[in-house]
Amino acid sequence: MLEEGDVAPSFTLDDQGGKPVSLSDFEGQTVVLYFYPRASTPGCTTQACGVRDRKADYEAAGATVIGVSPDEVADIAKFADNQDLDFTLLADPDHSVAEAYGTWVEKSMYGKKYMGVQRATFIIGPDGRAARVFPKVQPKKHDDLVLGALAELS
Repeated sequence: MLEEGDVAPSFTLDDQGGKPVSLSDFEGQTVVLYFYPRASTPGCTTQACGVRDRKADYEAAGATVIGVSPDEVADIAKFADNQDLDFTLLADPDHSVAEAYGTWVEKSMYGKKYMGVQRATFIIGPDGRAARVFPKVQPKKHDDLVLGALAELS
């Protein structure tokens, strides 16, 4: 997994509107990049709605929030519409970006092993490096944790 101080891997993925978005579009800015397993699932909805509801706090901290999942564009578009999500969600269906950040991992449910996204959040500083890394973040605690770290960094 990407560690604090590492250069954040560059990428270009399509957002919920099908428009390509690159990490380089945010050069010189602070980006909160969070990886979530699957759109429209309970934990991912809790996390995304938390970001939506605290958008003003993220803006006040000078951070742009971007969510990434292995879903297709149509799935994240439906998720964004159903939950009134007013921030960028990116589709990573081949999980290449999740792999680059180290969040594509072997998981286990009911004894069955499979590959999937580990929920994780990266604060990428204006210098393009990971300023903070939060592996296995809990959806309900995500915003307080990240906003606290943004306050420490400023």
